[in-house]
Amino acid sequence: MTDPTQAGQGRARLAGRCRRITEDPAFGMTVFAVIMLNAGLMGAETYHGLAESHHQALQALEECCLTLFTLEMLLRLGSYADRPKAFFRDPWNIFDLLIVASAFVPLLRENTTVLRLLRLARVLRTARFLPHLRILLVAVGRSLPGTASFLFVGALVLYVYAMVGWVCFAESDPQHFGSIGRAGLTLFLLTTLDGLTDAVRAGLQISRLSILYYASYALLASFVLVNVLIGVVLNSLDEAREMEAEEARARKRAQDPGGPAEEVRDRIVAARLALDALEASLDDAPSAAAGERRLEPAGHSG
Repeated sequence: MTDPTQAGQGRARLAGRCRRITEDPAFGMTVFAVIMLNAGLMGAETYHGLAESHHQALQALEECCLTLFTLEMLLRLGSYADRPKAFFRDPWNIFDLLIVASAFVPLLRENTTVLRLLRLARVLRTARFLPHLRILLVAVGRSLPGTASFLFVGALVLYVYAMVGWVCFAESDPQHFGSIGRAGLTLFLLTTLDGLTDAVRAGLQISRLSILYYASYALLASFVLVNVLIGVVLNSLDEAREMEAEEARARKRAQDPGGPAEEVRDRIVAARLALDALEASLDDAPSAAAGERRLEPAGHSG
């Protein structure tokens, strides 16, 4: 029967060896180079002449990349052998595992389109090795709730102005405001201020009050709402930077030999040694007392 203590020590040694490999900068640079090679192979396959003439070579390189990705994932899994649950707490680990494992699913391997999309998703794994790109992706994800609110407010403003434009300009300018759809499309294009001059000129020929319509819309949609969106993204970017800095500090504390975790472990070891010494002294106490009792009658007989 396997000793649980020995099994735990074996997992700890395996995790330590794999962790030394995965945390080596050369390992990260190698995986990054393989990801770039995989992206280059996908680009080369878009040239039909090159893909047909070098089909076997490209296929062999693709299999080589997949083998290296699989080996990388095994090493990363091995680095968490002593704490398997911690592997799934990192979203990037789950993402990498799904991308690599999907290449071995039979139905996905037979579907060329899905397989190419999955291979394309491997390029996103560069975020693991580029901290600034990782911060941007996290910021985009955290800005989605605020962006959804912005889109709702923007759609509401666009609808109101489109209805006003339809009421005021439908008869005189049916090409741009003949329906709610045409009016919405016209105003959406005006959000970028492209063609605003021509629209204002056409509106002035209808009524001089149209300048208020276009000016208020340009101010609200192109300046106020866009600046609100920029503020949401910048706020999410600051939050992502703080999260990245906190994770870096946590990794540094974990790797610091004199950190709090190591201090706690030292105290636990010292407490165990003290308990062992106390237990040994308690075991020696009865034998010492018995020896004294044996010596006492001998002293009286003398």
